[in-house]
Formats: sequence, structure tokens, C-alpha cells
Amino acid sequence: MNKILLKAEDLDGYLSESDKGYISQMDGLYHQVMSCFIRLSKPLSLPEQGREEAILIGLYNEMGSLMQELCSHEPAIRVYSFLTSQESHPEASRLIAKLRDIQTENQEFVYYIQRAYEMLFKLAYGGMPGSNKNYLIVKTPVNLPVQNYAVHKITNIDAAIEHTVMCVMLRGALLPSMIMSKEIQEYSSHGYVTPFALFKINRDDTKHEHDMEYVLDLDKSYFNLETLHDKDLIFADPMNATGGSLVTVVHYLLKTGIKPRSIRFFNVIAALKGALRVVRALEHCQVFTLWMDPVLNETAYIMPGLGDAGDRINGREGNHQRNIIQLIADYGATIAQLYRAQLREIEHTVLRNIRPA
Repeated sequence: MNKILLKAEDLDGYLSESDKGYISQMDGLYHQVMSCFIRLSKPLSLPEQGREEAILIGLYNEMGSLMQELCSHEPAIRVYSFLTSQESHPEASRLIAKLRDIQTENQEFVYYIQRAYEMLFKLAYGGMPGSNKNYLIVKTPVNLPVQNYAVHKITNIDAAIEHTVMCVMLRGALLPSMIMSKEIQEYSSHGYVTPFALFKINRDDTKHEHDMEYVLDLDKSYFNLETLHDKDLIFADPMNATGGSLVTVVHYLLKTGIKPRSIRFFNVIAALKGALRVVRALEHCQVFTLWMDPVLNETAYIMPGLGDAGDRINGREGNHQRNIIQLIADYGATIAQLYRAQLREIEHTVLRNIRPA
């Protein structure tokens, strides 16, 4: 079996004493939050409920301020709600609320994931310095009295995006990776479609957060190492709980001699501990996240979190785990048509790198 293993204890070795202090403080605050949850779940009078909700709001504000303080000292962690204008915060907050909601079903969940990654792309690339512009000339459906064309001016970010490779940590990360690649294609003056590298990485969910293991299965991964050297590597995973999967993949690539120009990790929600582990363990890595959550539970799930993002994007696996082709087929015709250039590139990657049985 051709597999790479990383353990949680290895990840924790990268955390500073200051990091551990922040994490411990956050755990203490969230313990108070859970006490509020218990009290709110019981029958209460309206005044009692109001008091408990006020306590809960105060605790969430305190946790938010603590995370913002930490991130202000760590430029490699870029949190949308900490960096954008106050007017932008309700949009992000409402979107995350919809993703968290247990009532949000598959198609609506996918819609909000698409919106989230458009916002993350803007966070990473929208404010890049430079006055150069690209001009898009678009043929419109209006042809009377003559064929009409429209001219649109956009920021020239070709230099920032046209050496990127999408690195997919499979299943829940597949669709977000396609969305990011599509954004790059649309903002490239040349219609650049990113190459893809597909990694089969799992964590052992029989373990707990403190002894978790991460397993990279090279026999079920599809990539060409030559396409990764001296490139800007992008990883897009909706949830960053522990950071273990990303660190496992990147450490493997570094050991093979691959030297990326940069690494960017895009998450809808990142746990504080996971974000810290990533930027401490990996040089030249930036984390971009729409929202930061405070803690992990004992099984390494983010709290308050939103459940299993892979299940909510792709549907549950059932008795048999789907391969990459089955997963894409299950997206259906709408997704296949929208991301046809990305799917074509993924197909080429898989077919070129199938390993003999």
C-alpha cells in the first residue's frame, strides 16, 4: 500500500506557546457557551430566555474579538469578516447562517458554496495593487441595426493567477476547487484553465482530535509532479478543522523535491486551531477563510460548524465510496455544463495518471 501518514501530535509540535494560550482561552469561553446551550434547550420564561440569549451574544462577541486580535498579529491568516468593511459583514454572516442551517438542503447548499467561493476569490485577488486593466469585448444578442458589442474593464491579475494549479483534497473539496478554477478562468484575459492535481486524503474518524491520523493514498491520487513545481498551488476545502490534510499533502510534495512559488488555502469556515497549524507548519502559505469558528470537539469536528460539508455538497456515500468519475456524474448536467472546461481538465488528469492495477 502506497500511503503517507501524518499524526496530530506532529501538527501540534508547530504551535507556539502563545498559540496554545489562545486556543486554551477559546476552549474556556466555548465551555461557557455550551452551558448556555444547555440552559436554552430547557423551557424558559421570556425574561429568562432573553437573559440567556444576551449572555450567549456576549460570549460570541468576546470570542470574535479574541480571534480578531490573534489574526491581527498573523498576516498569513486572512479572515473575510475581519478584513472587509463593516458593510460587507452582513452578507458573509447571512451566507454562513444559511450554510449552517440544518434545513438547507443539497441544491441550496451548493448555491451558497458557489457564492462563498466567489467572495473568497475577491478577498484574495480583488484588491491587488496595480493600475493595469484588461478589456473584455463581448458580443451581445442585439443585432439591430448592427451587431452590438460591449466593452468591460477589469483589473489585470493575469500575473497572479496564470501560474496556478488546483490541488484537490478529494470529495468535499472537488466542487469548491472547480468553482475557484472557474473564477480564475473568467478573470484571465486568456481564459486560463488551471491544471488539476487530485489527492486522495482521509483522516481516521475512529480517532479523537488529540490522536488523529491523516492518510494520503497515492495509489488513488492523480497528479503529475512536474506540473506542480514552481507553481502557485491553490487548495479549496470548505472546512479546515485541524489542517492535517493540507499539511500531509504539502509535506509529501516538499519531500519529493517540489518547490511551490506559493500556497493558498481557501475555506468557507476554518477552526482557529486548524488555521494556526497550517500557517505554522507551512512556509509561504496563506489561509483565506470567510468565517472563523472557535473550537473543535473531541472528534475534531468544528463547533458550531455546519456538519459534514462533503455530505451536504455531494450527498451521502451510502454503502460504497464513490470514485472521482461517479462523484462528477452525480453533480448532474447543470454543474457539468457550467464547469465543462474544469471537468475536461480533471478528466485529462485522471486518464493521464491512471496507475496500472
